[in-house]
Amino acid sequence: MTNIIHQSFEIPEYLNAKIPAEYRGGMREHVRMMVLDRNTGETYHDRFEQIDSYLSPGDLLVFNNSRTIPAVLKAEGKIEIRLSRQVGEGQWEALILGETNGTLILPNQLYAHIIGVGSEPPLVKIAFSKAGTELLDDIYQYGEPIRYEYIENPWPLDAYQTVYGSVPGSVEMPSAGRAFSWKLIKRLKQKGINVAFLQLHAGLSYYGNDDWPIPTKHPESFHIPSDTANLVNTTRKSGGRVIAVGTTVVRALETAVNEIGEVEASTGVTNLYIKKGFQLQAVQGLLTGFHEPKASHLDLLTALIEEERLGAAYQEALQQGYLWHEFGDMNLIISTRESK
Repeated sequence: MTNIIHQSFEIPEYLNAKIPAEYRGGMREHVRMMVLDRNTGETYHDRFEQIDSYLSPGDLLVFNNSRTIPAVLKAEGKIEIRLSRQVGEGQWEALILGETNGTLILPNQLYAHIIGVGSEPPLVKIAFSKAGTELLDDIYQYGEPIRYEYIENPWPLDAYQTVYGSVPGSVEMPSAGRAFSWKLIKRLKQKGINVAFLQLHAGLSYYGNDDWPIPTKHPESFHIPSDTANLVNTTRKSGGRVIAVGTTVVRALETAVNEIGEVEASTGVTNLYIKKGFQLQAVQGLLTGFHEPKASHLDLLTALIEEERLGAAYQEALQQGYLWHEFGDMNLIISTRESK
């Protein structure tokens, strides 16, 4: 992992976003946005609903339309199951909190058994007694959204969805797109800014007790439709900018780049770890939230902008009072002076 940015800041408690914007009396798009020029390191401070001011006709926004599932299940014996990734029919990698003998008893005659190790400790592989829509029905009926310690109050599952999320599978919200409303997306399209969708089902990004996933052992399932791949390639060829809405989109698109530098329609599992020095071929910009000091997402950001500039911008974000985490403010990293 990189060093400078990971060690350069701490998030004060008062900058943890605990309440979604629409529960603070506003709308989803009523959050702040720091625009960061990836070439110069210059910053601009604005409202997210003004994002169209920084985009141009012919640019392409790529969204992750994976839908968040209620991935926390409570089993008998005060055991908590945090689903991470589906690995087979009725089989998941999961984090188990609490003492278990290997059998997990859940409501509605649902059982699960630990059948192996996961992609990395402390994840394990579990097999449920149900599968398909029957299992998904139980997950939706008895599960709860994953909620980390900085979120004091439980919020409904809908608070953990993007408005365009349509394919269930993420255990954590692909939160970079949370601030978009359909009204804003429509306005962007009317201005000639194109939109496309893919799926990457986000797994657990944190295991608790200061334990984070190893970036090279964090597989996530993805699907890039042919329409999206074609739009990315034609945008690049026509001089437009491909702007990923979220690090998940960057990971999926860069995984699908072929030997001639084009994105191919594809379905699979990615272990791609993007860090400083990685040559991005599909993406020229990124809309994302503000990331925690030990999150590997910061490593991905250093493939877009020099680490020193990113660190300086994060210090400025702290001084300006930007809010962190999934209900927080936005960061647009883009070449603002790029010729069109």
